[in-house]
Amino acid sequence: MSEIKRVLKTFMGYLKRPDLYPELGRKIIKNTVNRGNAFKGKDKTNSWAAERSVSQKEAVYQLFGLEMHAFSTTYAGILKTAAQREKECPVKMGGPGALELIYYACEFTHAKHVVETGVAYGWSSLASLLSLEKRDGVLYSSDMPYLAQDGDQYVGYVVPDDLKKNWKLFRFADKESLPKIFAENSAFDVLHYDSDKSYNGRMWAYEVLYKHLRKGGVFISDDIGDNSAYQDFCEKNNIETTVVEYEGKYIGVFIK
Repeated sequence: MSEIKRVLKTFMGYLKRPDLYPELGRKIIKNTVNRGNAFKGKDKTNSWAAERSVSQKEAVYQLFGLEMHAFSTTYAGILKTAAQREKECPVKMGGPGALELIYYACEFTHAKHVVETGVAYGWSSLASLLSLEKRDGVLYSSDMPYLAQDGDQYVGYVVPDDLKKNWKLFRFADKESLPKIFAENSAFDVLHYDSDKSYNGRMWAYEVLYKHLRKGGVFISDDIGDNSAYQDFCEKNNIETTVVEYEGKYIGVFIK
């Protein structure tokens, strides 16, 4: 699909969804007035992250006191089936990330309530749900509709049907989804951020999510090297954070 066709299809998708008009307005501002916002402070943060980064294995042990090898063996069959479903999916979205970090964050906190932003195939959702099902917990997910492609039916595609009973999916932008989620549950054990990559979008979401993270809960943010929002947020709130290097990108994680 050409860029022009993609933009036109996205715009038409917004026009058909009045409930998404607020996000359309934000998108227009982000791509015009605040166009450089996405990469604000990127060089600074990548240097900062590189100096302190550890592997996912090290982070899981240092933060949670747990070895992470059991995840891939215990759930080998489920992960293999999920990988096959991703391979067969006709729509391409984001692949699996640091699944062990998410899973063991849930195990460490004995999580019953988890919130995530950004779903795509549902790899991070799967990691959370595998832990939550042990305690009959609930995963609350915020994910924007895929307006530029016919991908909505494939959101969460790798999540097995038997885990979906513990999952509530909100198909709006974060600024609309998160208030709805917090109206249902106000305190969370684990927060996983992987949606709006802009500086302003992250700073807004970090502040809101942090207020709803219980003491002792775990905060995880993907792709923190895109800009300096995560670093600035941690410094502003005097947060000592761990930085995980994973497949050439950086993930931020801390215990509140």
